[in-house]
Amino acid sequence: MSKHVKILDKYDAEVVEEKYNKLIGRRELTIRILHLGEGTPSRGSLKIGIGKLYNKEPELVYIRKVESKFGLSETIIEAHIYDSIDRAKLFEPEHIVKRDEDSLKKVTTTQ
Repeated sequence: MSKHVKILDKYDAEVVEEKYNKLIGRRELTIRILHLGEGTPSRGSLKIGIGKLYNKEPELVYIRKVESKFGLSETIIEAHIYDSIDRAKLFEPEHIVKRDEDSLKKVTTTQ
């Protein structure tokens, strides 16, 4: 039931779980990313990559959790993709909104 994807033309990934929450207006994802020979991808680059994958703006993507396994080049992430920014600000905790905005600024200023 999982699907294999490529994020940012750099990372092999597998969408382990995907469901759409109609009541909240968001897609809830669990993705396993393989990053052989590289460090854990940044939250900002993950927002951009997942946004491109689902044809959404990075501002609508919120990375809830990034968990790397020690000694492995594998990271499990949990992300939410909202239909609108208003819904996101209504349901996402303030610290996650701030953290994600800061991570996106870091990536866009370094490019």
